[in-house]
Amino acid sequence: MKISLILPTLNEAENLPRLLAEIPAGQVDEIIVVDGNSTDGTPELAAAAGARVVNEPRRGYGRACLSGALAATGEVLVFMDADGADDPSDLPHLLAPLRAGQADLALGSRLARPLARGAMPWHQQAGNRLAAWLFRRLYGLPLTDLSPLRAIRRADLLALELQELTYGWPTEMIARAARRGLRLTEIPVNYRPRRAGRSKISGTLRGTLGATYYILGTIWKYR
Repeated sequence: MKISLILPTLNEAENLPRLLAEIPAGQVDEIIVVDGNSTDGTPELAAAAGARVVNEPRRGYGRACLSGALAATGEVLVFMDADGADDPSDLPHLLAPLRAGQADLALGSRLARPLARGAMPWHQQAGNRLAAWLFRRLYGLPLTDLSPLRAIRRADLLALELQELTYGWPTEMIARAARRGLRLTEIPVNYRPRRAGRSKISGTLRGTLGATYYILGTIWKYR
């Protein structure tokens, strides 16, 4: 299977080059960096490292992911944050269920393993555990986390026709996939402290409240 790795970015020049250097050889066939008008040279660094850069000036995490999916040529899409918290060494484990035909959507669970100190603030942990609990109760899905690290076949993703183009996009992916009968599986993955800068979601009050609103609202909408 041809694998496309999609990395949404906004001013990640301090984190992206090291992350790209860590991607295991032979695991992905193309790397797509979807940049939201960074002002710190992120797209130039991405291109210099061999990634294909897609410019997406419209704001929204889901919009950036969707733009990457539409530009990708791989049969399987992997979504990963560009801040260095996700560990690229987990890619073979994440992709294994899809390569073996055992799953349609593989989700990396950061909370299935002990977290490194400082990797995730307490309010982010609490919010992810609450969302996972709601998925267990309302959807019957044995989830422990709503990690951004995930893999899905491109055809399956586009067939889901996701509408939520902001913080709720990853949550809508899970909800619609469950309602469409896709096979979901969780893979324990590592999660590390962000190397530089501050998270645009959990690192700000506005981002935290916005993510909470869209995530919980999306879970309830498709219950």
